[in-house]
Amino acid sequence: MLYDALVAESRRNDSLDEVRSAALDRVRWLVDLLERQRTEPHWDAAAALRGPEEYGRIQAIRAATQAEIDRRLAACSEEEGRAAALCLMLASRFDNTGFWRYDSEIKSVISQVHGWTPDEVAVMLFRVTEFDTGFWSADSLGMALDAAERLGADGCRAVVPWLRHAHAQLMSGDTPAQTLGSLGKRLRALLASVDEAHIPEGLIPPYAPWAAPLRDRAKTSSTQELADLVGHLASLSGPRPTQKWRRTCLELANAASARDLVADLLRALAEDDPLCSSGSGAHTAWLHDGYHYHYVVHQNDGDLARGVVWAAALTGGPAAVQHLGALALRTGGPGTDVIEDLKLAGAAINALAETGDPASLEALWRLQSRIEHRALRKQLHTALVTAAGKQGITAEQLIERSVPDHGLAQEGSPERELGGHRVRLAIEETATVRLTFTRPDGGSSRTAPVAVKDGFPDELRELKALAKEVRGTLAGERARLEALMSAGREWPYDEWCRYYRDHPVTGVLVRGLIWEFQNAEDAVGEWRAAAPMAEPPGRPERVRLWHPIRASADDIRAWRERLVAERLRQPFKQAFREIYLLTPAEEETGVYSNRFAAHIVHYRQLYALFKERGWQANFLGRYDGGHDGKARAEFGDGEWRACFHHEPAADDDGGYAPEHAATDQVRFERRDGRRWREVPLTEVPPLVFSEAMRDVDLFVGVTSIAADPDWSDRGEDRYAAYWRTATFGALTASAEVRREALARILPRLKIAERCTLDGRFLLVRGDLRTYRIHLGSANILMEPDDAYLCIVPARPSSSNGKVFLPFEDDRLALILSKAFLLAADTEITDESILMQIKRGV
Repeated sequence: MLYDALVAESRRNDSLDEVRSAALDRVRWLVDLLERQRTEPHWDAAAALRGPEEYGRIQAIRAATQAEIDRRLAACSEEEGRAAALCLMLASRFDNTGFWRYDSEIKSVISQVHGWTPDEVAVMLFRVTEFDTGFWSADSLGMALDAAERLGADGCRAVVPWLRHAHAQLMSGDTPAQTLGSLGKRLRALLASVDEAHIPEGLIPPYAPWAAPLRDRAKTSSTQELADLVGHLASLSGPRPTQKWRRTCLELANAASARDLVADLLRALAEDDPLCSSGSGAHTAWLHDGYHYHYVVHQNDGDLARGVVWAAALTGGPAAVQHLGALALRTGGPGTDVIEDLKLAGAAINALAETGDPASLEALWRLQSRIEHRALRKQLHTALVTAAGKQGITAEQLIERSVPDHGLAQEGSPERELGGHRVRLAIEETATVRLTFTRPDGGSSRTAPVAVKDGFPDELRELKALAKEVRGTLAGERARLEALMSAGREWPYDEWCRYYRDHPVTGVLVRGLIWEFQNAEDAVGEWRAAAPMAEPPGRPERVRLWHPIRASADDIRAWRERLVAERLRQPFKQAFREIYLLTPAEEETGVYSNRFAAHIVHYRQLYALFKERGWQANFLGRYDGGHDGKARAEFGDGEWRACFHHEPAADDDGGYAPEHAATDQVRFERRDGRRWREVPLTEVPPLVFSEAMRDVDLFVGVTSIAADPDWSDRGEDRYAAYWRTATFGALTASAEVRREALARILPRLKIAERCTLDGRFLLVRGDLRTYRIHLGSANILMEPDDAYLCIVPARPSSSNGKVFLPFEDDRLALILSKAFLLAADTEITDESILMQIKRGV
């Protein structure tokens, strides 16, 4: 019988056995109803064979029993109701099922009855904590706490051992974070009501390296002030605390003399060894075959850790900035030794903005250039706005004023002497950061001499780390300056000189670009451009970045000719930049452009290029919502957003993720408060439209199967018609710019007499055949029969030193390398190429 089984199973040989037995005796009728319910027929395979009428009969039987249970429970007296709640808890999992079967009935009874005794509450707490405190136990623990919170002070004091045990179980289980936080706060409030100086077991992580300073302090000098502080830190559940929380935190930290303690805890979070999931973690029980991961903070300790972060920021001042930045990068940046912890990283980012220390600006800048996660980048933007507001400037001004100089002077770094060798760090050609080692005899090398490696390993390590940091800053500034091409921003001349031209890192890039200046004495406000490295005309008052969309065709041609003639290599394509103007077809479609629709692209290459160019996109795949791709990027200082739609290509069966994708519309949105509002293309500023479409052209041009030189050799019929049309089709804007660059470069080459530009092609006359290289795809046709020539070279470098190119363009470098090869076709030794050439000769 169920009654006998419950009596036997609930016996623990402790002081609560009589309470359990009395409760079961008091509601014997309930036990009988539960037994009837358990023996009633169930809908299973055998019942299904008897037809749908059987299902209705079973449901009617079960509904009648449940209705009787509900009716009897609703009519219970206070004492009988409390006994019923205990009975239902004891019966819920007595047969070792994984579920709490009677949660709804228990909740209903507990909400109706009063007069709980400490022993009755203890029975419920004991029962709930006999099992792992996880998802299925959380509601039952909450109901037990409902009863505990109705006890008086003496009653709470009587159940303290069970409250402490429940707290320890909760903090070591896998309860969802939101439920864990609320239950933990309730338990700690009950414990604090009877013992204010006690820190509940499990609140301080028992094994986490980062919590060691707090564990030591709690063991050696546990005081009420420390307990209050720890409880307050663990009460922070959001990324940003309220002003009241901050004021209380400062008061409690001072009362507990804990400023140094929270600083040590923050340092440990940023630097100490991580935890391993093989020992503990959110999914330890699910991991198999030796798989494991490392993490900084267990999910159950997240609130406490975030409280520590904010306490250190509020009390630590400048000393906390370094560790806040390191923690944000460790838990939110790419390629670290631990898995992402977005909540902890977000707390560190937001806390940085509140320190008010100038060093935090540089830390936020570093994070912006290295963190890629979309949600964290949004928090970084908010943090920058907050930090800028504290200084009375805009977020954009804050970013440009926070670029680290790494201790460099405008001309480079001061030289360091290491064992008779002079070591110098320098930025060369706007893209390269090098360490140069000069020997006592005057000779130099780019590799560290043995004497430096062996005699000064620490100093050499510091120099290499500095070079790596400078490379990161240089790359970040290059991307930021190129993003300004869509902004149309202007600067006062003095401000521009200070934060751009004369900056030791940014200035290297700035001095390679064309800028426009507006003079104070010019009444009409005319803008005049100055060449890279040249002094501006007159007495400049305002400055802006030159863009070809605002220049005349003659000016653009003149600048391009000058760059090639003077061999001026720009940090990014500016004078030779493509221009994309709104077409009549786009004016007619209104809110979308089909200019780059219906292309077939290599999808994984496209997705990688999205990330490289700073576009955010969902990943296409066989999951709900994985068919509709949308890549987004912001332009015009974040006021405009372009959306590039794409989807898996038709008949693509590439597995979980498609092998190929088909491109679709480009649409534009404008920021409207915290929302985005779609706008007609005619309302999009020309700078924004041109820069966005330039990116989309890049995506299509680089990843299209038309640019795949060996596509035709695959023997596939899929997309063959598209490939034939696109691979030798009309030139895009980027290919037109490539053509114009070639027109200036070719006359300076030794193969000039063998090369001619003919419409969409570069004609190269070899000794065996004449070749036509398409300026868009770089694919080759051979005259006279237009036979296709497949050449698959190694990845070219547009800065290989053999041919000067005024900008980086791998496709242009590839075209030139093929031209040099084919102009001397009698010297080709590759049999696969020769076989194709001689086939039609």
